[in-house]
Parts: sequence; C-alpha cells; structure tokens
Amino acid sequence: MGTLTIKGLGKAYRQYTHPTGRILEWMGFAPRHTLTWILRDINFSVAAGESVGLIGRNGAGKSTLLKLITGVSTPTEGFSHMAGRVAALLELGLGFHAEFTGRQNVYMQGYLQGFGQAEVEALMPEIEAFAEIGSYLDRPVRIYSSGMQVRLAFSVATALRPDILIVDEALAVGDAYFQHKCFDRIRRYRAEGTTLLFVSHDPSAVKSLCDRAVLIDEGRIIRDGDPADVLDYYNALIAPKASDSEIREGTPNGTGTRSGNGAVNILEVDFSSGGESLRVIGAGQAANIRIKVQARQKIENFTIGFLIKDRLGNDVFGSNTHHMSQNLGPLENAGIQEINFGFPSLALGSGYYSVTLAAHADSDHLAGSYDWWERALIFQVLPASGPHTIGVCHMPITCY
Repeated sequence: MGTLTIKGLGKAYRQYTHPTGRILEWMGFAPRHTLTWILRDINFSVAAGESVGLIGRNGAGKSTLLKLITGVSTPTEGFSHMAGRVAALLELGLGFHAEFTGRQNVYMQGYLQGFGQAEVEALMPEIEAFAEIGSYLDRPVRIYSSGMQVRLAFSVATALRPDILIVDEALAVGDAYFQHKCFDRIRRYRAEGTTLLFVSHDPSAVKSLCDRAVLIDEGRIIRDGDPADVLDYYNALIAPKASDSEIREGTPNGTGTRSGNGAVNILEVDFSSGGESLRVIGAGQAANIRIKVQARQKIENFTIGFLIKDRLGNDVFGSNTHHMSQNLGPLENAGIQEINFGFPSLALGSGYYSVTLAAHADSDHLAGSYDWWERALIFQVLPASGPHTIGVCHMPITCY
C-alpha cells in the first residue's frame, strides 16, 4: 500500500540583514529575520498505485517539495504522510560518500533503507547487473561521471519494488540506453502497483508514465488534472514567457559575429507575432522579422537578406529583398529605413533557431558586403497542437 497525503505544506527560509542577527536571536532578542517562502499551502494526495507527475519552471519549488515529502528538509508549516516503503531518487549523488567505493555506498544505502547485510548481499548481483558500471563498482564514487552516479543510484533505489517511487530529474543526465532501462523498470513497477511521484520537464515522459499531473508555479499549485490538459496549460501560459525571458537574457541581440564595410548598418532586429515582440512562438503561427537599417553614406539601392538556421547551424530557410523584387533606397547619409519579412504561417518544427542578417549590394553579399550579422537573434518554436511531429519543418498533414 503506497499512499501520500499532503496538507497545507509550506517551506520558508530565514533571511538576515546582518550576520549578527542569528546570534542575537539565539540570545533571546527579538527576531532579526524575514521569511522567504519557497512553497506555500500545498495540498494534494496520491492514491495507492497512482502515478503523478510534478511539472513547473526551474525554481518553482518541485525539488523542495520532494525533499519535504521524503524528510530531507523540515517543513515550516503543514505536513505530509506516506504509507508504505519509499524509494527516492532525488539530487544526483545525494547520500553517496565520495571517498567510498560504489559497492560500499550500496551497502550504506541499503542499511539506510532498512535492509540487513544479508539482504544487501543478496541484492548485490542484481544491482551490479542493472547499473552496468563494471569494475568501477569497486572504485571511489568521486571518480564517477554523472551518468555512472545515476546508474548506481537508480539501481540501488529500485533493487526491490517499492510501494512508493519518487524520482526527481536526475535521470535526465543519463545516457539514452540507460534511460530506456529505467523507464522500462518504472513501467513494470507501475503495473505491479507501485505509486509513482515523478518530476520531469519532458512532456512525453509525463504523458507516458503519469495518470495525473500537478503544475507548481511560484511555490503554489495552480493546476491538477489530466497530464495532457495540464501540460497544454503549462506550455500556453508559462513555458513561452519563461523561455522568452531566458532567451532574451541568455542570448541578447548584438552577441553574434559581424563583418562588412559599414556603408549600411543594421541598427536593430526584432521577432514578433500579432504585433507583440517575442522569442517564443508556436509552430504554424504568423510571425514577422523587423529590421531597421541606417546608411553611413548615400546609397542608391541595397539589399537586405535573412537566413534562419537550426541549433546545429544548418541552413533552414532564407531569402532577401532582391529575390523578392523589393527595391530599397535611395538613402541619404544617416537615413533610416525599416524592412519587414512576414510569415503568414511559420512552418518550422519545434526547436531553437537563429537568424543571420545581411545588408549588401545586388543579389548577394559577394557584390559588396555592408553588414553581415551572425545570430542576430535566437527564437524558439513550440510544438503545435495535434499529432506529434519531428524535424525542422511543420507541415499540415492528414491520414486516411
């Protein structure tokens, strides 16, 4: 029987304005701290045999919640109660002693789970076979790669089918082969009645493994229901905004390599949809690339082009005003002009893309390169609703 009940669970950390504040509190003086809440008013339950996925942005509080549930951290308010034997795979390497060998750590973890020495010895061949780390099992954990740590940690945690299995995102660092092994074991345990609490950013994994999904944002539960519905809500309202911000902060305009004689200078570039500047868009939505240029000398005619590349740098699609029969100019010295490339339906598959820009004479930059700007901006395309597809293009498709 593996059940989980959470009532009014919350976690806050004390923040002191001065290092002496903590000491003064210990001496009995008035509080010198303020509380920063990481989680607040968390309420939900998981029935025996149910599989629940926890989703949310980085920093939403998912890992903190798992630590509270498993007793690694103490809640500030509320409580959680679990019935049944629990196996948890939380932060990578949590509970491993770096100087001990893998085999010694297996014994230590087994003892912590309540097994005796004879039980751990009986399980050792299965753990060793599943982890597949060979002679490294008898070497110090400090020399293990992150993937090897995951292999050993998962093998120990799941050596015997638990009543409740709690898995954080540690599996994400494992290789594809071992991930398949792990998910096969999780599915088998689920079929045998194990209750699963699973944290992941992988929508496919959540939909495949979970009966239900719980969305956490800014320390509170904002959605609880069918995985497909909750993930759609997450992608529509949270993921685009979060990704947009991360892309803007991580790869701001102006970071790409530039070259050219400067006769025409690209002042700015923006990517938008429906008049809103953004860096995240759904496949098939209308989009616009707006480019503003300035002449550094009198220019009678010039060409502006763009090239969209995938994350590996492969050319995906490009064109320019010359090939589209758009004549630009003339521009006086310091004159400014705006050019827009509009996509009624951006037919790109999900993934990250960059835009390279060029201002030049005639049909291509070989005729006179004014300003060539690599990775002028980065944007992300989210999957469209409907059947799952792969690849760099998004095409309407039917099956009959």
